[in-house]
Amino acid sequence: MRKLSEQEIERFVSLLKEGKPLPEDYKASLFDTKKEYELIYADKEREVDILADTMAVPLQRVKTFRNGESGNGWTNMLIFGDNLQVLKTLVQMKQEGKLKNADGTPGVRLVYIDPPFATRQEFRGSQDQKAYQDKIAGAGFLEFLRKRLIFLRELLSDDGSIYVHLDQRKGHYLKALSDEIFGEHNFQNEIVWCYKEREINQQKWNTKHETILFYGKSGKFVFNADEVREPYSEGTLVNYKFKNEDGRKYRLRTKDGLIAHKEGPNTYRQYLGEGSLARDWWEFKRVHQASEELTNYPTQKPEVLLERIIKASSKPGDLVLDCFAGSGTTQAVAEKYGRRWIGVDCGKLAIYTMQKRLLNIAASKNLKDPKKKYGKPCQPFTLYDAGLYDYKKIKGLPWEQYREFALKLFQCRDDKHEISKIALDGYLGADSVMVFNYQEHKDAVMDRGFIDDLHKYLGNKIGRRFFIIAPAASVRFLEDYIERGKTKYFVLRIPYSIIEEIHNRGFTKIKQPVSEMDVNDTVDAVGFDFIQVPAVECQYFIQNKKGQLEIGKGTKECAIKIEKFESKVISRKPLEFANLETLSMVMLDYDFDGEVFDLDEVFYAEDLKKNDYEACFAEDKVKEQIMVIYIDIFGNEKREIKTLSDFNGKRKK
Repeated sequence: MRKLSEQEIERFVSLLKEGKPLPEDYKASLFDTKKEYELIYADKEREVDILADTMAVPLQRVKTFRNGESGNGWTNMLIFGDNLQVLKTLVQMKQEGKLKNADGTPGVRLVYIDPPFATRQEFRGSQDQKAYQDKIAGAGFLEFLRKRLIFLRELLSDDGSIYVHLDQRKGHYLKALSDEIFGEHNFQNEIVWCYKEREINQQKWNTKHETILFYGKSGKFVFNADEVREPYSEGTLVNYKFKNEDGRKYRLRTKDGLIAHKEGPNTYRQYLGEGSLARDWWEFKRVHQASEELTNYPTQKPEVLLERIIKASSKPGDLVLDCFAGSGTTQAVAEKYGRRWIGVDCGKLAIYTMQKRLLNIAASKNLKDPKKKYGKPCQPFTLYDAGLYDYKKIKGLPWEQYREFALKLFQCRDDKHEISKIALDGYLGADSVMVFNYQEHKDAVMDRGFIDDLHKYLGNKIGRRFFIIAPAASVRFLEDYIERGKTKYFVLRIPYSIIEEIHNRGFTKIKQPVSEMDVNDTVDAVGFDFIQVPAVECQYFIQNKKGQLEIGKGTKECAIKIEKFESKVISRKPLEFANLETLSMVMLDYDFDGEVFDLDEVFYAEDLKKNDYEACFAEDKVKEQIMVIYIDIFGNEKREIKTLSDFNGKRKK
């Protein structure tokens, strides 16, 4: 048994005194369970600690896109944030009955993930350019994935399935871990995806495959074999020479299994079925530069690959989840086959790539007839922020929504109660929590006198800690807590970046890439933060493509020269960054419609640095107006709308 924290002990004692049962996740804290065998490595945590200690972050709605008609009140979900914290939130939603399949089954029917391969080796795309470089290695990488697989297991419906996509370098480790998490008896297939491409290595066998591990949540998993039958080979078809009156083709077989040339007393008819059963090795082309479905997102997977998985392991109306969503192939295919979907990614590039792909899905290919367009608008989907919030929107919520959001933000249990006729909102562990109602008491402030008055009524009836959630602007002292008697009155300020006293660890921000190589780099983000718009100053001008300042008859290009880029980071420990050091990328929509950003091009900071921080693009790309989004490494954005008339300046020396 691990050593219990004081907070846990107080919570256990409180429940036992009240005659209430211990929650399931607490039982494992008291009683260790042993496994016959498992993969051991440094810093491997217990499942119960992962489930209990991972923060759940509330989802803040950013925008709902309504191109199509909604079905049954459900809106598909596109979530920007660290997927571990989001998965904890989704598990809570499942427990609350908010995540159901079309048949009412709770949970997600199908999970597909294509996580980083953690190889530290550069992969090259179809144009021999660096696509990405994974930087999580060894035990850290294994634990990174294991934590997420544990939550994905909890999120699956009882008849659900999961497909984990990896290459040959880490697949064997993940097989051992997945056996522990899902049960070796629930392992169904190791699928090998093969592809043919230009030969690149003459020193060894060329690697032309990747691996997908397929597990069921239980032995009752959904599998639609008839949906994924494969066409018969020409050699098989020629043997079926005869037809019934109903048109069914057949061939003649003897009782010994040999092909017969004519019908007789010792022959029977063998009819041609709908196709052969699918095998566990698949041969599909990778997405290349000429592919119709190309999004220019590194690591993009072909739609035909996800088509087979989604058709086999889900039904129309089922929930399909991809928490390493990337270019959005899972979401696009789920959409085309009438499934509902949830996509999660910690990269702004991924979010805007998916947003564009889904909003333009009508112009993409029809998977049932690739010669045609899909032709249908996407079903409504909502973009959410999880872990990086717009505080102005939070503060503008109606009181009950604000109260609920504030409690979730600080991991408090929503449980209204009273002590000495003072209304309280919930608990953090065994300690009471008050959400300061600044909306009702607009002129009230929280100063030391407020704490004194509170202690006068509560002092003898509460424990060693009491928590108050309040807007930072309403608090008139700098300390995190004020001590009165035996009690520390903690003030949880909104916005607030670091709460080490509660969580015993500093928060880690989501990190955005600065080059194409880093797109699949991942960071275990912990906690939450609030949007702080970066300070940006730029020059805008038009020049000849060769860089000449005088405008001649040649083709012109627009140039954005970034002179200043500074992030405003809230932190207890002052963080200092040099000018331009926190720039991640610049995104452009060359034909902004005034409503929805439709990503056309991205300039990474590393590439901009090589060009003296100038983003250059052809003048004729610009339509009526363009939107420019400057993104810092923490995911904060600065947005600007420009027209060609704004590019009338001359470069300043």
